[in-house]
Amino acid sequence: MPPAHRRSPGAPVPSALPDQAFLDRTADRLADLPGVRAVALGGSRAQGTERPGSDWDMALYYRGSFDPDDLRAVGWEGEVCGIGDWGGVFNGGAWLTVDGRRVDVHYRDLDSVEHELAEAEAGRFRVEPLMFHLVGIPTYLIVAELAVNRVLRGEVPRPDAYPPALRDSAPPRWSGVATATLAYAKAGHAPKGALTQVAGAIAVAATCTAHAVMAARGEWVTNEKGLLHRAGLQRVDDIIAGMRATPESLGTAVTDTEALLEAVPR
Repeated sequence: MPPAHRRSPGAPVPSALPDQAFLDRTADRLADLPGVRAVALGGSRAQGTERPGSDWDMALYYRGSFDPDDLRAVGWEGEVCGIGDWGGVFNGGAWLTVDGRRVDVHYRDLDSVEHELAEAEAGRFRVEPLMFHLVGIPTYLIVAELAVNRVLRGEVPRPDAYPPALRDSAPPRWSGVATATLAYAKAGHAPKGALTQVAGAIAVAATCTAHAVMAARGEWVTNEKGLLHRAGLQRVDDIIAGMRATPESLGTAVTDTEALLEAVPR
């Protein structure tokens, strides 16, 4: 799991290289590391939604084994984590500064990637805890990366489309968690005026429902940024903002959230 403290997001030092030259040089250097079979550009820059100053998300795909010390030896400034430090599927990575730009490097084990691709096509997945992700990550997240990332060097498997079996299996599972979470909040937390617990339960339920909505639509999700808006659930912000630490207010908030989540189009 990622360490709690990462590098400062302050303004990077201006680069002497144009973006494409920087990307080519960085991809070449990563592709040359022992064991690496492919390098891909991910995140907002792969999808054309980046903003000025957005990080550069890079995934390196390796076969068999990868030694983070080889990445450390390149000499880029930053923090390089070990294999497995960020959990099972998400694996590990590094937060670096390269040519004045903030670069996040993610390690992706091709054996694991191919396994999760087959699992997703069969409609099977797990949810793993991962820091900075409110409800954890579905193991098909690395399949989503295959679908939306831009391969720069080498080759990786690609899903032909959003797996129909996953569109069938994922929505009820996510929705079930949301329903149970709100039911517990209504029975256990709201009557006690437990504002923080109810707010947390609503946040979890809304995020799970957003995952359900996106899966039902066959739209890939690679992180929780903007997820509620994509799913049409932004009104949950108004519900949370209006809550007070009284049983009546919290009970109403849970009921309103249940209605909102039930009504969202899928």
